[in-house]
Parts: sequence; C-alpha cells; structure tokens
Amino acid sequence: MGDSAMWVAAFTGGTAVFASWVTNLGNVRAARVQAEASAQVQHRGNVRELRRTAYLELMERAHVSGELYRRVLDALRDISDPGRQLTRLEELRLELREAYAPLMHSVRVVVLEGPSGTAVTAQAVLDAALKANRCLWRITRGDAAERTRFDEARESYLERQERFVESARTAMEGS
Repeated sequence: MGDSAMWVAAFTGGTAVFASWVTNLGNVRAARVQAEASAQVQHRGNVRELRRTAYLELMERAHVSGELYRRVLDALRDISDPGRQLTRLEELRLELREAYAPLMHSVRVVVLEGPSGTAVTAQAVLDAALKANRCLWRITRGDAAERTRFDEARESYLERQERFVESARTAMEGS
C-alpha cells in the first residue's frame, strides 16, 4: 500500500504543478492581451488629441486670414481716395504675407497628422489663400480687373475653409 500511496501523492503533486504552470501561462497571456489593448487605446487617444490640436490651430490661422480678407474688401469699398486705399491695401497685404507662413505650417501639420481627406481639404485652404494673396498683390500693382478675381478668390477661400471644418469634424467623429 505504501507504493500506491506514493504514486498517488506523486501524481497529485505533478498534476498540481502542471495545473499551476497552465494557470500561470494563462495569466501571463491575459496580462499581455490587456496591456496591448490598453496601449492601443492610449495610442488612439494620443492620435486623436494631436489631430484635434492640429485642426484647431489651422482653423485659428485660417480665421485670421479670412478676417484680413474682409478688411481688404472694406478698404476697397470704404476708402475712396486712391492713395489712401493703396496704402491700406499694402498694409493688409503685408499682414496677409505674415499670416501666410503660420497658415502654411498649420496645413503641413494637418497633412502629416491626416487622415488623407482632411489633409486634402487643408491643402485646398492654403491654395485658396495663395490665390487670394496673388490677386491682392496684382490689385496693389494697379490691375483693376483683379478686384473681381479677388472677390471670387475670397469666396473660394471661405468655402474651402468651411469644407475643412466639416472634414475635420468628420475625422474627429470617426476617431
């Protein structure tokens, strides 16, 4: 009887060690899966926050340019003296030129952060700003026909700005 008790004890002990090892292996795998899931959630949160910050910065920069375009229209409409009007338009053109670099930087960040649909609409805002700025430059050089083109370019800028906002909203809802 002593032999069978020893075999039962050895078998029971071996089973306990094996069961412990299997449980431990399962716990390690579960912990790894949980850590990976947590890391993915954190990564998605970081990406979302980076995009949100980039989108807000671009919206702010685009608003500054839009406000300057409105002032250009005011100067064209309200200042009747050609000399004073030209001086004011030159001032605004310089302000727009200074506002363009931060706008361009913001667009590049959005292009980097994505997604591609939002990047395309951001680039369209920058392209429209460039077109409006060129029209204004031509106005200050005496090309009267550019006034109509500037009005069209400004409208296009505002439309593209709205499209970007919608694209950013959609991107944020999807993330």
